Amino acid sequence: MIDKKITSEKNYNHLPDISEDHKFLDFENTIQDISEKINALKNSAIESPEVSDQILALRKQRDAETKKIYSKLSTWQTVQVARHPQRPHTLDFINNIFDEFDEMHGDRQFADDAAIVGGIAYLETTPVMIIGHEKGRDTEEKVRRNFGMPQPEGYRKAKRLMQFAEQFSLPVITFIDTAGAYPGVEGEERGQSEAIARNLAVMSELRTPIIIVVTGEGGSGGALAISVGDHISMLQYATYSVASPEACASIIWRTADKAPDAAQAMKVSSNELKKLKIIDEIITEPLGGAHRDYEEISSSIKDSLIKNLSTLSTISIQELLDRRYKRLIEIGI
Repeated sequence: MIDKKITSEKNYNHLPDISEDHKFLDFENTIQDISEKINALKNSAIESPEVSDQILALRKQRDAETKKIYSKLSTWQTVQVARHPQRPHTLDFINNIFDEFDEMHGDRQFADDAAIVGGIAYLETTPVMIIGHEKGRDTEEKVRRNFGMPQPEGYRKAKRLMQFAEQFSLPVITFIDTAGAYPGVEGEERGQSEAIARNLAVMSELRTPIIIVVTGEGGSGGALAISVGDHISMLQYATYSVASPEACASIIWRTADKAPDAAQAMKVSSNELKKLKIIDEIITEPLGGAHRDYEEISSSIKDSLIKNLSTLSTISIQELLDRRYKRLIEIGI
């Protein structure tokens, strides 16, 4: 009986079990119920082939239910996955993909904005410049990083690092995950719109390859300020839009309650954006979203980066700039 159980487990590669502190979304109720039963059985003091078989059966049921739900996500449900509180952030990807990361700070004008992280690292043997939004994890860090919403000094820091990369012929890799630029009075006082516009101008003419990866929310000018480049990848359940669905709904329907309708109309999902040729590549996420397996999604992103960087390195700088300009002017045609 035990030998049969072990053999059956080897033949069935189930998803990793979900920890008890996992945050479930409102459309994942059935997955949550099954996961709680699995954890209860695993935590029980009883050890027997019968219990192991029950766990195995529940895992199969949970995985089948997860596949069923995630095979037909609505656009609004995709938005919820992109915002999942346990979704990997830029620093998680840096730790899992790159080596010898050396963070650089400050815009040399006003302050160091913790909502933008950046620095030099190695992608395998290639030195690169990494820039990305960072939302933070616990409450204290989220406040320090302004929930991933940069202020003007954040974009000016990003611009400084991009120009540094150009000077030393380092490819630039950016990770996009922000609800948008910080909308407060302080940002406007220090030139928020000018800082974003300046970054767009600098990136459009930067004489080094630029690869963008949209990992979570790609919101408004806050995202666009570090997402002009030569290749745009997007995680399967990430979003990318000119404004948040709530903001769009408030403008069009005068109520944020219409956010699901706005998300659908704005075509914020990776599949829609690929059809519109706004992005170049969709990186498949682990079943249930990137937050289920940091190592797997990091490995997929790393493979994509290595492949695309190898391709871009064979193109002359002038051709890169011409291609970059062409893709910009063709948006919306």
